[in-house]
Amino acid sequence: MTGATGFVGGATMRQAIGAGWHIRALTRRPQPAREGVTWIAGALDRPDSLAEMAAGSDVVMHIGGVVNVPTRAAFEAGNATATRHVVDAARAAGVTRFVHVSSLAAREPDLSDYGWSKARAEVIVRDSGLDWTIVRPPAVFGPGDTEMLDLFRMARRGIALLPPSGRMSAIYVDELARLLVALAADRSTSIGAIYEPDDGRPQGWSHRSFARAIGRAVGRNHVATLAIPMTVLKAGGRIDTFVRRSRAKLTPDRARYIAHPDWVAAPGAHPPTTLWRPERGTDVTLTETVRWYRREGWL
Repeated sequence: MTGATGFVGGATMRQAIGAGWHIRALTRRPQPAREGVTWIAGALDRPDSLAEMAAGSDVVMHIGGVVNVPTRAAFEAGNATATRHVVDAARAAGVTRFVHVSSLAAREPDLSDYGWSKARAEVIVRDSGLDWTIVRPPAVFGPGDTEMLDLFRMARRGIALLPPSGRMSAIYVDELARLLVALAADRSTSIGAIYEPDDGRPQGWSHRSFARAIGRAVGRNHVATLAIPMTVLKAGGRIDTFVRRSRAKLTPDRARYIAHPDWVAAPGAHPPTTLWRPERGTDVTLTETVRWYRREGWL
């Protein structure tokens, strides 16, 4: 497994261990010993470590990648080239089952460098000759997430700054992890499929309705919402990049991605219900997320 030290990968590793899997997990930094895990020191740009990770495995699950880097070349290296390295390692080790975590952004490769790099990675997986499944998660939230944390903090204060009008889907991290573990075990239904899972809400959420759901989770019955015009969002991306440089969270590339009006999972791309379906309501899982944030002192 790649990405096991990250948000989605960590949740997936926990569920996989609970289901009886032993995980060979890639890591850049030393990790504490953990039952059910063999840590492999390495990185996505080190084919020798990927070969060690894949050796003797039944399934390779590629979750690692980059979300917010400063250049198109960095996106290509972290998502497309890295995926090629992982695919090559799986083939060399004789592993045929390959589960790849992509993004809804891959549907719009001309919109952002991030989406372009994820689309390129998908082509590499589809052309690999492996028994692959691709998963395109929507917005993922849950304990340990830093990407949506600012929205929770704003909602606690009774206000939410939002992208221009549009709709989105969302999924709780443990629900996504449960799907990925189910796919690791599946050798028939999902081979050659591209899935877009979500929380089961038809037509997804408007940005405003999702912000208000977060507001309810933090104990705010009313959250004032303000949609940021596209021109202002793009300007914010340039300013954040100038001020925080490589640490910027709102880059021009990400501003284009955020402002797109349709990040709703396509109904025809949902996983079959015989394999997986969302089990827990989003109001409940948002409340669980808030509880975790508060316990950890993040909120």
